[in-house]
Amino acid sequence: MAGAFAVLFLAYGLQFSYGLFVTGMARDLGWSRAETSLPYSVYVLGYMLLSVGTGRATDRYGPRIVITIGAALLGLGWGLSALVTERWHLHLTLGCIAALGMSVTWVPCNATVARWFVRRRGYAVGLASSGTSFGNFVVPAIAAPLIAAYGWRIALAALAGGCAALMMVAARFMLRDPESHGLSPDGDPLPAVTAPVTGATLAEAMRGASFWLLTAIYVATWLAVFMPFVHAVAMAEDLGYSKAAAASVLSAIGIGGVLGRLCSGALLDRLGHIPALMAIFALQVVSFVLFASASALSTLWLAAALFGFAYGGGVTALAPLCAAVYGRAHVATIVGTIFSLTALPSAAGPWIAGWLYDATGGYGPALWFAAGLNVVALALTLALSRRLRRH
Repeated sequence: MAGAFAVLFLAYGLQFSYGLFVTGMARDLGWSRAETSLPYSVYVLGYMLLSVGTGRATDRYGPRIVITIGAALLGLGWGLSALVTERWHLHLTLGCIAALGMSVTWVPCNATVARWFVRRRGYAVGLASSGTSFGNFVVPAIAAPLIAAYGWRIALAALAGGCAALMMVAARFMLRDPESHGLSPDGDPLPAVTAPVTGATLAEAMRGASFWLLTAIYVATWLAVFMPFVHAVAMAEDLGYSKAAAASVLSAIGIGGVLGRLCSGALLDRLGHIPALMAIFALQVVSFVLFASASALSTLWLAAALFGFAYGGGVTALAPLCAAVYGRAHVATIVGTIFSLTALPSAAGPWIAGWLYDATGGYGPALWFAAGLNVVALALTLALSRRLRRH
């Protein structure tokens, strides 16, 4: 679990620092907000699409080798992004190389932790995946003074190299499943007669309507979910705040995310997956409404913290829910497939927000659109609840 925490801390800390580089990159290279956001959208699309492959690879080969290879590619892609001079350069370095590396993080880490626990699976996945939000809190705070002191290129290269090297170290502690180490889930002793790890295959899961409802839920909410990570810093800078002050909005998302992942994990175990998800999406609606109406840094902090809490809860719930519904045997493949099916809308979100900003002169329309998407996710979750009760 500690290895998964560290991998997610480093990979997502690097990813969520991108918003700090947007204004400097756009200024130095003469790009618009939409042009600067588009390569990031391609990157998100790439790593989410590739997650179905890395999920299968994790089921087959285990997380250690998969994450080690991915860490090298992630560091290479982000590091080369510090050298770009043309938009197509960033599409190649970030959208292709770094995306391939990033695809080995979320699905392999969360699915591996879900394999190791049954009794408190939600809490365990929440604790491990809180590394994502700790990274969101810590790494941007490191990036901001580096950018101020050395410029965005040197800062980006340094972060990329450091995060990749530490990810390779953390990967050494990632173990595939308890049975291969003489244990049962939750660390219990292996019984004298062991049953094979069971669960639905991907094909069996996809034949059910519940799989497609669950996918639709995450399509709706993840279409909006990357907007704040890319544009929240720019929102604060548009209100007249400094780069360091604007970076604190990303840190507020990280703080909220840590609490959201830890609390939602416990809520998943206590209340069940569906009630927890409904509360999460309702809170995400509130956060986007606050973002849309913000005129001061304090309001952005509140919106960011609530968004981080809700987002952290939503991503934490997916792997435990899939493990509970479909079993442990092929959970990485199933989670990876859902992750990849949500790729295009998730990737489009930051670009849509940038395009609407360029078209309207503000982020309001994009943020109200994001709030509406989470209302849709809430309604679909209610439909999924009814179906699961029937079956």
